[in-house]
Order: sequence, then C-alpha cells, then structure tokens
Amino acid sequence: MRPRAEWSSPARWRQVLLPFLMSLFCGALPDQIRYSIPEELAKNSVVGNLAKDLGLSVRDLPARKLRVSAEKEYFTVNPESGDLLVSDRIDREQICGKKSLCILDFDTVAENPLNIFHVAVLVQDINDNTPVFKHNKIDLKIGESTKPGKTFPLDPALDSDAGPNSLQRYHLNDNEHFDLSEKQTPNGHKYPELILKHFLDREKQSFHQLVLTAVDGGDPPQSGTTQIQIQVTDANDNPPVFNQDIYKVSLQEGVPRGFSVLRVTATDQDEGVNAEITYSFHNVDELVEQFFNLDKTTGEITTKDYFDFETANSYTLSVEAKDPGDLAAHCSIQVEILDENDCAPEVMMTSIFTPLPEDSPPGTVVALIKTRDRDSGENGEVYCSILGKADFILNSYSKNYYKLVTDGPLDREEIPEYNISVMATDRGKPPLSSSISITLHIADVNDNAPVFQQASYVVHVAENNPPGASIAQVSASDPDLGPNGRVSYSIVASDLEPRALASYVSVSAQSGVVFAQRAFDHEQLRAFELTLQARDQGSPALSANVSLRVLVGDRNDNAPRVLYPALGPDGSALFDTVPRAAQPGYLVTKVVAVDADSGHNAWLSYHVLQASEPGLFSLGLRTGEVRTARALGDRDAARQRLLVAVRDGGQPPLSATATLLLVFADSLQEALPDVSERQAPADPQAELQFYLVVALALISVLFLLAVILAVALRLGRSSSPTTWGCLRPGLCVKSGPVVPPNCSEGTLPYSYNLCVAHTGKTEFNFLKCNEQLSSGQDILLCSDSSGALFPLYNTNESTSHPETLTSQAPPNTDWRFSQAQRPGTSGSQNGDETGTWPNNQFDTEMLQAMILASASEAADGSSTLGGGAGTMGLSARYGPQFTLQHVPDYRQNVYIPGSNATLTNAAGKRDGKAPAGGNGSKKKSGKKEKK
Repeated sequence: MRPRAEWSSPARWRQVLLPFLMSLFCGALPDQIRYSIPEELAKNSVVGNLAKDLGLSVRDLPARKLRVSAEKEYFTVNPESGDLLVSDRIDREQICGKKSLCILDFDTVAENPLNIFHVAVLVQDINDNTPVFKHNKIDLKIGESTKPGKTFPLDPALDSDAGPNSLQRYHLNDNEHFDLSEKQTPNGHKYPELILKHFLDREKQSFHQLVLTAVDGGDPPQSGTTQIQIQVTDANDNPPVFNQDIYKVSLQEGVPRGFSVLRVTATDQDEGVNAEITYSFHNVDELVEQFFNLDKTTGEITTKDYFDFETANSYTLSVEAKDPGDLAAHCSIQVEILDENDCAPEVMMTSIFTPLPEDSPPGTVVALIKTRDRDSGENGEVYCSILGKADFILNSYSKNYYKLVTDGPLDREEIPEYNISVMATDRGKPPLSSSISITLHIADVNDNAPVFQQASYVVHVAENNPPGASIAQVSASDPDLGPNGRVSYSIVASDLEPRALASYVSVSAQSGVVFAQRAFDHEQLRAFELTLQARDQGSPALSANVSLRVLVGDRNDNAPRVLYPALGPDGSALFDTVPRAAQPGYLVTKVVAVDADSGHNAWLSYHVLQASEPGLFSLGLRTGEVRTARALGDRDAARQRLLVAVRDGGQPPLSATATLLLVFADSLQEALPDVSERQAPADPQAELQFYLVVALALISVLFLLAVILAVALRLGRSSSPTTWGCLRPGLCVKSGPVVPPNCSEGTLPYSYNLCVAHTGKTEFNFLKCNEQLSSGQDILLCSDSSGALFPLYNTNESTSHPETLTSQAPPNTDWRFSQAQRPGTSGSQNGDETGTWPNNQFDTEMLQAMILASASEAADGSSTLGGGAGTMGLSARYGPQFTLQHVPDYRQNVYIPGSNATLTNAAGKRDGKAPAGGNGSKKKSGKKEKK
C-alpha cells in the first residue's frame, strides 16, 4: 500500500497543517523531487515511482543504472520498476530529534549519460512516544508562612514526538490549596509550575499529595503522570535571589574538559542556617547533564565532555538555588557553541567508470565525487583539486559534487593505468584537507596499426632451392592488447601473375615466414616483388603493408652452348678452309658460345683438348679466336681437326666441346675432295671410353700373365727335373703341329712354340733364322745351356743343320712402317716417315674398324682368316683396296717382360724375309694368333 493511503487517518487539523508545512518545504527546495512519508514504514514499502517522476523510461533503467547515493541509505531503487523503496527503519526521533521538520536529503545517480537528481523525503511524525516524567515522585517543602501566588517550577515531562504528537498540556488533580500553570522556555519547551492558592497551616495538614499528568496531542492522546508530595514546614521568610534571571555564555567547541563556563550567585536575606544556599540543575535534559557539571556549593559550572558544534550548537541550563527552608530561586543560562575548523572534509567517490576506453573524447566523465564538511560557515566550505600533473580536471557539478573528467586524449599504450589523487580542502583557518586515490584502468581499443620492423625487405635466394624451404621472415608488432594486437600475415599483391603466385611462394599467417613453393630458376625469373600485409584482429581491423623483393641468385647449372661452329643438317661438323699461305696470327675462325648463367658462372674460357697438329693453331682463352701459330709446313696434313672445350667460371665448372674441321686449300674446289672422302668423326667421349676399356683389358692380361708366370716358377722349383724335361739344357721336346702346313692362303703363318727352361734369369731370347722355313715346318724355340732359345724344325733331321743355330742377332731398332704399310684410305699419305702411330682421327677410326672386323671373323670359328691371300679377310667387307699392305704388323707391339728383345718382321712377307719381331700386342685365338 502506498504511504499516502496511510495518511487518511490523522485528525482534520493535521490535514490542514500538513499542506502548510509542505508548502514551506516546497518553497525551500524548488529543485528537488519531493516525497512525504510517515515514520516507521515497513521495509520495502513504496515511497513513489522515482523513474516516472524523473522522466526516465522503465526500459532504460538497466542501462541507466539508477541508484541512491547517500551517507546512510534509508532508501533504494527497484531496478525493474523504478520505485523508491524503504530499505531501513526510519525513526523520526532518532534521525531528527526535536526538529520541527524532518527531511531526508539524498541524491540519485543515473549513468549513460551521467545525471544527478536531488531527492527530499519529508518524514512525518506519528504518535509512537508517550510523555514521560524524569522522576516518578517529586518532593517539595513549603513553609507555612508562604504567601498565596507563590510558584514552584516542576520538572517537565519528555515526549520525543514532534509537532501535534508532542507534549501539549499538563493538568493537576483537584485540590483546594494548589493550582497549575504552564510556562515556556526560550527554546520553546513547556514546563509546569505549581501555584499556591491559599495559606498552608502545618498544624491542620502537614502533608499534601498531588498527581501531575502530561498529555500529548496524538489521536488518541497519550499521557504520563508523576506524584507530587508536599511537606509543610516552619516559616523561612526570605528565599534566595539570583543576580540575574538569564545568563548568556559563548564557548568554543574545542574547549577542554573541566573548562569553567560560568559561576552563578544567589543571595538569601535570612541569617544563619536559613541563609545557606545549595545549587542544582532544574528542569534540564540529559544532554545538559552529559556536558556540564554544577558545583552545589559555589554555583560554578564546568564542562564534562568535548562539545561538537555539528551535534548541538546551543544548550539551555536551568539552575535552582535553594535554602534550608526549601525556599528556592531559578535562573536560566544559555550556552552558545562556537564552531571551530575541527572537521576535515570528507571525500567520497559516488561513481567511477573504469576501465575507460582509450578513445574517450576530452570531457568524458571518469568519476563522480562527493564532498562533505560537518563544520559551518567558511569552515564548511570545501573545494577539490587534483594532486600532481594529470590528464584530468575536476568540474563542480552541484552543491557538493564534482565530476572528474578527461582533459585530453588518452593512450593506453603510453599510460595503461592512472592513479589520481583528489584532495578536498576547506576554507577554515588553518585549513583542513583530506584526499582519496582513484585507480583508473584504460581499456584498449584498436587504434594502432601493425608496424613492420623494416620499411622494406630484400632477400637473396639461390636458384634450385628445395621446394618448401624458408626464404625470408617478416615481423610486425602491434602495441594493442588481445585480438587488437594479434597479427596475421598474407600476400596481397605481387608482380607475378596471380595464378602463378601460389605456385611460387606462400607466407605463414602466424609467423610471417615466407616459403618457396617451388625451385626457382635464375634464368627464367631473376627477381620478383611481393606486397605482404600484416593485419590485426581488431574491429575494425587495421593493417600495414611492406614490400619484399626476392632476388634469385645464379648457380652454375647451365653448361655453355656452342653457337659456332654449328652442325650440319645431318649432324656432321662443317669445315673451314685455310689458305695454304696463311701467315702466323691469321684468324681462321672463331668459336662462339653462350652461357645462360650470369656473372662468374657465365665467364667462358676456351681450351684445346685435341689437335691434329698441336703447334699449328692457337686459341684465344677468352675470345675463342682460332689463329695460325705458324706457317703450314710441307709435312703438315692438309686436313686438321681441333677439339675445343668451352668452360664456364662456375664451381664446379661446366663445359661443352666443339669440333673444328680445318682444310688447307686455296679454293673451295680444292677442299671439297678431301672433305668428301673423310668419314664422320667418332664421338670423342666414346673414343675415350674405348681407350679406357682397352687399357683396362691390357692391365688385366698382364696381371694374369704375371700370376701364371709366378705359379710356373714356383712349381719349377718344387718339382723333379723330369717334370719339365723340355726345359732342361740341351734337350727340346717337340710339340705337335699347331699351324696347318698349308700357308698359301695368306693367313699370317707365324706361330711359335716356346719351351721355357729355368735358368735363374727371367728373359726370353729369340734365335735368328738364316734360312727360309718351309710351310710345313714349325719353329720350336728351345733353351740351350746358356738360356738362349733356339728353333727346332719339324723333320727327322732335327740336328743335321747345326749351322743354322747361330748366335743371337741384335734387336732391330727400325720399327717404322714403310709408306706402303701405313693404314689409310690410300697407300700414300702426306705424313712423316717416322713410323709413329697415326694421329689422324680418320685413320685411327678406320684402323679400329678393320681390327674389329677381323676380330669378328675370328670369333665366328673359321679355320682361316679367309678373304683371300694377303687381305686378312677385309677385302670382302671393305673392298679390294684394303689388302694386307694396309694393315700394320702389330707383332712389333709384342713385348716380352724381362727381355729387351721384341718380335719383328723387318722385311715383311712381301719382301720374302723371315719375321724378326714386332712391338705390337699379340692376341691368341684357338691355335692361331692375330691382332
């Protein structure tokens, strides 16, 4: 039920008084929201709809956070309905005491935006207190000689209620000697006085008993009583008299205890015992007896406790002087308490808005501060200030409120937290002050874009890098907090094609590491540029871009490519002509090559690998120019071949080769026959491999021969002489025929049967034959006592020709071929007569072909080499021009270890001479030997 519904019960005179008081109240507080309620309302009783009276919507209450701000909260606001509710017991007498108007002043605060509303609640008194006398019994002594009309003040009754419900009147029971009157003190308090109507006669009635009743104005009224006992005494004619009826004293509230306030003096014209006067407090409340002390003999008044101007600023003391005849006199003392600046200002923080966003504009309210000073006048005037230098200012908001507002922009990254000290100072002398500290946290907003550590990035990456390798890392920092400072990376632009970008590079969104998605090729892509973006997670998100330039470094991964000389349409090398009269330094041609690499890897150098005549031409190391080093000689071949290697400067270097065919001729017609007859050169690499295989085979054969020889020598030492009888001195064992007797087919009838004797010297000696052997004879070599080998003929008269066993001839030192014996396309060549192994590439290849053909025929298992006499079987394959005369006698290459003798055929078969040896290598096929 609303409080106003409870106000219908008071009397009509209260209904008339209440509007009058409210009109006074409204005139005094025109800017406040005003309510009126009776005291002692139950908890959670509704005072009024505060939200509606303030013009606030109920839907906005949760956001506005409407609440009560007071020292002691007797009221609260319902956050759902906006009703102002009673939250604590409201006792008017305890809150306001004897004040005629009891008003509870408080403020209500609404946020978003910040507003402060002043509210005043008038607390109406109800008749909840009964008048009470200080003593249940009052004793009086009155002399019988007291004249009628004499008054005797009595202690008043106390009623805590105010207004109509306070003490209103006294009445005395009916009697014939006494009457009752009401008096009022200067401060408005009523007290009763007993009036003597007739003379008293102690002899008739020495004791009188009366009943005094105090009645308040409540409905129904309440009352209290006390007993008055009067004793009639003998005559004392003169009562005490005070110097003055009213005393006025002013005291500073800071006076100490025991301070002398005043001394009252009363005189009595009687003499003796009747002139002795005693002093006492009369008709005073409890506060007087709490703060003042009265000496009964001297009448000196002193302080008992410290005064507090803020609690009571004045006191009224009533002092009674009485003689032994109970004649008394009364005086009033008015004590005024003077205010001192003894109360420091109080600073209270009503509201604080923390954390405060750092993008708050200047003038944003940070906190609402309330000040209070219990002193009065200038001592109670308070002003606030901020200690130290801060980015905030204080603005006076209303009577005793201050708003703490920002004075400029805030930056959390620079100052994340503020400790603001607010000091309140009064204007007293000396001034007093107090302070509070406010901790304000600054909330982060996304006001900082990421910043890269470098303005731009340049990285060098060597080509042929492994896919997925890290090539660079970018890093950006954001001083914001949380998601506002969390940075992710991405590629937003590039000078590469958008479709190809993903196949080249990628970036880690978290770490900023840039990865290569493929192997780079310096020859295809030497540099590219990326635009990387660092973006935070704020709302809205902020970003920053940086350029990353990737330089692809060169590696030596491309061999030089020869542009000239170029190959012909059929893959054969072309030729260049050189005048026969070319002088030294003549520019013959130039090798032109390029390298796709760059820098040192593309720095080319030219070298001669093979040359028909090594000293005939010179090659520029860096230019590739082929010049004549000397004039053409008579013995120099007309066709020259140069194998040129082109190397780059990389590590390791790569190379390419080019073949130069040079023909010395004065005209093109002269050069064409030589060129048409030549055969296409073989691949130098294949030729080199062939030589390696042949060398490896020779080394293996020599190793096997050495092993066999070592085994044979070992067996010769450990076996009996008969085991190797054929090797005994002077004894030869004839072996069976190993060469067919018919040697007319031209199949090289050279066959040797060797009988080796152990002589302690590891050498072979060949005996010279002075006669031409018949075809039916086999030459057997046997050892004599000196260790020399001698021939045995396959006849019965093996010993009939001792003259044929002559001394050993010296080895033939002429190993050269005649002009007719040199291999080639024709029997005559323009070369030297030294018989050296031919250096011409064409001749060498032709010789290899003939040898391989002969070896192929021998592998077929034919009993003879075939092909006719003197042709070695080559005429059927290569034509009639390839006869035996074109094949050199390779027996000159047979070398017997441990001896300085070789097999030779000095005269040759054409000359009809016996073979004398050779220096070639000998290969055995079946029972026939041929190379």
